[in-house]
Order: sequence, then structure tokens, then C-alpha cells
Amino acid sequence: MKTSREIRQAFLDFFQEKNHQIVNSAPMVVKGDPTLMFTNAGMNQFKDQFLGNEPVKWARVADTQKCLRVSGKHNDLEEVGLDTYHHTMFEMLGNWSFGDYFKEEAISWAWEFLVTRMGINPERLYATVFEGSADDNQARDDEAAGYWEKYLPKERILNGNKKDNFWEMGDTGPCGPCSEVHVDLRPQAEVDKLSGRELVNKDHPQVIEIWNLVFIQFNRKANGTLEELPAKHVDTGMGFERLCMVLQGVTSNYDTDVFQNTIAEIGKLCGKKYGEDEKADIAMRVIADHLRAVAFAIADGQLPSNNKAGYVIRRILRRAVRYGYTFLGFKEAFIFKLIDVLKQTMGDAFPELVSQQVLIEKVIKEEEESFLRTLSTGIKLLDDIVSKVKNEGAAEIAGKDAFVLYDTYGFPLDLTELIARENGLGVDSKGFAVEMDAQKNRSRNAAVQETDDWVELRKIEQTEFLGYDKLEAEVRIARYRKVTQKKKTFYQLVFDQTPFYGESGGQVGDHGYIEFDGVKTTVYDTQKENNLIVHLVEKLPENPSEYFTAVVNVERRQKIANNHTATHLLHAALREVLGTHVEQKGSLVNADHLRFDFSHFQKMTDEEIAEVEKRVNAKIRQNSVREENREMPIEEAKNAGAMMLFGEKYGDVVRTIRFGESMELCGGTHVAATGQIGLLKIVSESAIAAGVRRIEAITADRAEKYINDQLNILTSIRDTVKGSANVLESIGILLQQNSEFAKQIENFQRESLKITKANLKSKIMYVKGVNIIADKIMIDNAALLKDLAFQLKGEVENLYLVLGAEINGKPNLTVMIAENIVDEKGLNAGQIVREAGKEIQGGGGGQPFYATAGGKNVAGLEAAIEKALSFLQ
Repeated sequence: MKTSREIRQAFLDFFQEKNHQIVNSAPMVVKGDPTLMFTNAGMNQFKDQFLGNEPVKWARVADTQKCLRVSGKHNDLEEVGLDTYHHTMFEMLGNWSFGDYFKEEAISWAWEFLVTRMGINPERLYATVFEGSADDNQARDDEAAGYWEKYLPKERILNGNKKDNFWEMGDTGPCGPCSEVHVDLRPQAEVDKLSGRELVNKDHPQVIEIWNLVFIQFNRKANGTLEELPAKHVDTGMGFERLCMVLQGVTSNYDTDVFQNTIAEIGKLCGKKYGEDEKADIAMRVIADHLRAVAFAIADGQLPSNNKAGYVIRRILRRAVRYGYTFLGFKEAFIFKLIDVLKQTMGDAFPELVSQQVLIEKVIKEEEESFLRTLSTGIKLLDDIVSKVKNEGAAEIAGKDAFVLYDTYGFPLDLTELIARENGLGVDSKGFAVEMDAQKNRSRNAAVQETDDWVELRKIEQTEFLGYDKLEAEVRIARYRKVTQKKKTFYQLVFDQTPFYGESGGQVGDHGYIEFDGVKTTVYDTQKENNLIVHLVEKLPENPSEYFTAVVNVERRQKIANNHTATHLLHAALREVLGTHVEQKGSLVNADHLRFDFSHFQKMTDEEIAEVEKRVNAKIRQNSVREENREMPIEEAKNAGAMMLFGEKYGDVVRTIRFGESMELCGGTHVAATGQIGLLKIVSESAIAAGVRRIEAITADRAEKYINDQLNILTSIRDTVKGSANVLESIGILLQQNSEFAKQIENFQRESLKITKANLKSKIMYVKGVNIIADKIMIDNAALLKDLAFQLKGEVENLYLVLGAEINGKPNLTVMIAENIVDEKGLNAGQIVREAGKEIQGGGGGQPFYATAGGKNVAGLEAAIEKALSFLQ
């Protein structure tokens, strides 16, 4: 039996023999594409080549791609663990042709690999082809069917509808018919009773799709019509886990060695054996699956958070924690302990699991512990809600209750829905959405963006970036489109060449303008979208076909360059001071400041911060000249010690930037020499996640202003302490004097309180067994007023106390009632102050025996006291 390692390698070796370039998996977390948070298909990293935004490097490519499907159109989360073959994170084996081979070769090689090379029984294989669509004026894909007839009888070549057998990237863009390969894994006795053709695409757990061959030959336009592409492509995707299931002779993906080592470790930790209890088995499968998704996401640079991609990862992890808590008895963090087993299973193919193991474990452990602190309380509350709903005969949990679980206890909606389903209930998701919208501070997703088709003025393969050498250039608009977002209309322009830097790698985009015939059009942002440099303008130039002069805002670009180069120097200094475990986990570089996130497992000391700052500024003073290599082979860059960031996708040829001994792979803009930065000042250091710290810093004129502001404050302090040469000594004397004065004031207040208390006791009125004290007193501290009330309660039996005082210019009312009077007469101090507080234009509350109220109207204190006394009558 082949292991998963051998199966993966066999696939790559097979297509290498067919002259395919083997490439690494792209990161699972997508950057630079506003339409995707995660890589959800093998084709994502080749999207720009399909769209024509990037030149084709190799005509034939093969790889194994990390994918995640938990939201949107492709969402497998709810099926994970319940069936045998759905996953959140999975591997997609794929082979690609960019304008080279097409249907005949793709089908022939699929058959050769599965049957000849891997030995799958051909009698168990079925193929589907696109049946055609009248709406799109497309006939049946007889071409693909004809090629399949070389290997399969016609009765095992089935027609598939548009949903199953016509692949589309999105509402617009490249698309085409596809041909799926299905395999029947049922026992022969069942096969004899019912042909597998009756079960294809019917969600049968043992008659499953294993490989999808997509033939990209059309472009879907914004008006819905199809046009032929000038070059036809092949895009195939095969589920690695399913292939392992078939080749290892089991009937569940989770029974393969891809998952079994992890499941065995889970069983060891919880004391349960897989296969003995259905609910426990489901929990083990869910945890084994979700572990991979979370671990790979963190390795690719995405930490759990409350926003966007980070929230998706947090949801997946919390779902796993809850399964372990409810069905396996885990009351303490445990998922982080499984990373070592995962590394042993997949670390050879994905070395980021090895190098990032410590960070992954620490992040997961902290997330687990955080959720477990509220999980038991939340589960109990949800159990109470479920009981209430069932007792009322209702069918679903109210959206408001689901939102409380989300907002207070960190229960994602899908987790509440999952637990509700286990109890035969639904959840009012619309009501939940209403509550979510009402939460003012919640981060909202951007409004839906409507875009027109690109208007192409001239054909270009890729925009030539001139911004490393020029800040002004003659350009022509190659394409443009109109965009409407949040009821605002703007235009995106793509030039044949540009000096504008598009936002990427943490560096913000350039601002500036383009000019023709004396008319300037402001470029208010520059972004990278699907590898295009896109310039944002509020209105389209009147003559888009003309030559324009493009001018970058020079001052702003210089400030950004200062901060970007300073970020590189900061990274190097952190590694020198803290250790080589420090790796970049995120950054923001703009004209105002820089932000640098890095792996480190404890708060930096003041001495460490000072040392890092000192080293960076020493490197700035060295005035090291920028050494730039724009076309260095990736292997040469690695050997030269260039810093590479996990979660970034690098090509075979990279750009390197070196200042002194600091060398990194970077596409951003930098100073010509470090002396241009002038000065760096670290203004904060904080934690943003488990094992991840954040430094914020400023440079150049902003750093100079910051220091001058601090010196001005110091000068003001020196003036305040009467110009003493030793400011610290003078402040120490002042603090000592202040402490002594505070003690004197405290002693005075105690003596004053004794006098006030004695005076009040002398005014006690005894009425029908109740000692009444009611007065307006002079006291300037709410804490002292409370202390006085409790002292009197302890010294006077059967007390009914009402005191009014003006504190810091505001009226304050206090009511204290002996417990026996509260019980006997049914009085409640909280209710009394709420009513009496109206006289001082305020309100308050408290316990039945003690309550306070504050207000705005000092003149109403006497009336408030009388009102409080009236309750006793």
C-alpha cells in the first residue's frame, strides 16, 4: 500500500515526465486579491495568467496546492466530520496547460495516471461531460466525450449539467466545460445490484468525484455572454485525500494515513478509541481536519482575530475546541499538542510546519485557553435557551439569543447553529443579522462593489513599473473601467508603464496626478489587483487615448521610503538583540509611521527596546548605500542569506535589497542611502496575538518633532520645579511632599468625619421603633460619605438614614436602612433613591439596604431628602 507521501510524489513525478514544471504551493492565505480571502482552488495562483494580466512562465505546470473552503460559494464546513470526504483545508493536485495541450492530452494522461500508473480498477471509473446549455448557446461537449470513448464504454460516460460540468472563475472571466472522473468504491455485491452510473453526483459517500478536468476556452463578459478565448487552457484538480482513500483501500478519507496519526494521538489524549462511539468519532474527525486548516493558516501568516480572514480561522479553531469539550471531555487546551504529529505527517512536503512549529503551538494554545474560559458558561446558557425553546414548543433559537452567545461568549453563529441542530432546532439567522447590524462598533465589510467590463484601449501583457528609477513618466492608458462602491463612482486606470507604486507588501500606494494639455487628474490611490497596477481617479480624463505625464507625489514617496528602509533595519536589529527566532508577521509602511509585527514570545524590556533603537540609528548614521539586484535567482538569494517571509509567494527570479549586512527580498521603494532616514524613534511595543509583538515607530522629521515635543515637556517640568538643575531630584521631593500632605489630609478627614458623625447622632429622631437620621452635610468625597453611612449603620440600631451632600458641585443622595426594617416594612433603598433622585434631576440605585443617587440640581437636595423620608411614613 502506498503512503500519502509516496502518492503525492508519484503524481508530481508523473507530470514532470510529461514536461511539466513542478511549482510550490501558493500560500493558503491570499494577498493582493480583493475577491478572495483564501486559496480555494488550485488555479488561484495562476489566475493572472488566465486573465492575461501576467505573462505565462511555463506552458505546462503541476503542483499540490493548499486550499481552504469555509465561506461563500465553496463552503464545506458543515459537512466536515459528518461524512467521509469533506474537509476545510485540503490538498488539490493539479496539472495545467497555458495555451499548450488541451482536451485530448488531459483526458489521456488522467487515464494513464489513475489506471496504468496507480492501478485503479478501470471498471470502477466513470466520466462526466458537459451536456450543453441553451441559455449560453452551447452544445454538448462531444469532443471530450469522444476522447473518453477510447477508454470507457459509452454507458460510463455521463452527461452533466451546467452546475456540475461548467466551471466559472466568477460572474465574469475565464470559464469552460469540465469533465469529472468519478470512482465507485462500493463492495462488488452492491455494484452488482445497482450500477454506479445511477449514483454519480448523487452525494453517495462511496461513489465520489476524484478528478476534475477543466477546459478553459471562453470568457464570460459582464453582460453574461461568452466569447472564445484566443488561447485555450487546461486546469485540473484532484482531491489528494480522496486519491489516498482510493489507493489505500479504505472508504473514508479519515481512515488514510493523512489523518490516522493525528486521530490516534487525539484518542491517546482523551482516552477514547476511534471507531467505538459515533459522536466521539465525528469529534475526532472534525478536530483532525480543523487542526490542519488552522495550523497552515498561521504558518502562512494569518493569525486568529475578529476580522475577515482572521475571524474565519478563529471560527474553525473554536469549532474544534467545542467538539473536544463536549464529546471528548477536554476541559483544558489540547489541540496545540497535536502540531508535532501533523508536522511528522506533512512537514516534508510543507516545511513551513517545521520552521513555524513553536509559533503555531503558542498561538493555538492561547486561543484555546481564551475560548475555554467562556465556553462552559456559554454552553450552560445555550442549554438553558434550548430547554426554554423546546418547552415553548418553538422551532428555533431567537436571533437575539444567538447574538448574545456570539458577542459575550465568542460563539460564532455557525457553532450555535451546529449545537441547535444537535438538539433538533434551527436559529433565526435573520434576527441575528439584525442584532449584528445594530452593534455600532462592529467592523463592517466594504459595500458590494459593482464594476463594468474593462475598456481596452491597447493590448499589453503587463504594466512596466518605472517607479524604482523615475517619479515622472509619459504613459498611456491601456485599459480602464468604472467602479461603483458605497454609492461613490470612481475609475480604475491601467497604464502601459507607470512610476506609481501599487499597494503591496505592507507599503501603501502612491498618490499624485496625470496631466494632459494642462489638465490634471488626481490619482488618489494606487493598488495592486490581480497583479495589475491600478490607479484610482475620481473622474475619467476627457481624452483617455492620449499620452499623459504621470507624476508621483515626491515628498510623500520619500517619507514612505524612509519608513520602509527603516523597517528593514528594525527587522535586522530585532534579530540581533532578541534572537534569530524573530520573523516578520506583518507590516504597514506609510508616510506617517511604520508598524512592524514579529514573532517573539514575551514583552520586550525597556533595555531591549533602547538597544534595538540604538542599533538602528547606528546603521542610519553609517549611511549605507542601497545595494539592489532586481533579477536574482531565488536559490542564489537564499544562499546569500536574504530574509524570506512565510505566507509570501516568490517567483524564480526575485528582487533583493541590501543595506550593509541587512538583506531582504522586497519589491518596495527604499532610500538611496540610510542616512536619508535621519532618525528612528520607537513609540510603542505591544502584543497583538500569542507569540506576536508589534512595534510602531517614526522616522525623519516626525521623529525629530516627537523628540522636541518631549524636550519641551521636560523644559516645562523644569520650569514648574523652579529651574532646578536636577529635575528628577526635585520631582522626587515633590512626590514625597505630596504623599505627606495626602496623609495629613486623610487624618484631617478622619477627624472631620468623627465630628460629623457625632453631630448626626445627636440629631437622631426616634419614631415608632425607628432611629431616623436625615440631614444635608458638608463632605467632599463620595467614598467618605459611604464610609460614614456604614459606620452609622454599625453604631445605630434600627437605622433609617438619609444624607444629602454636594460633591464636586454635584448633588449626591445616600439612603441606608437597617436589614430588619427592610424586611419588616418592605422598604427598598434602591427604589427610594430612584424616586427621590428625580428631585435633583438624576437617578441611581443599589441594594435594598443601601443605595445612592447623583444628579444635576443641587437646589433640590432638601426636597430629595424629604421625598426619601416620605417612604418611611
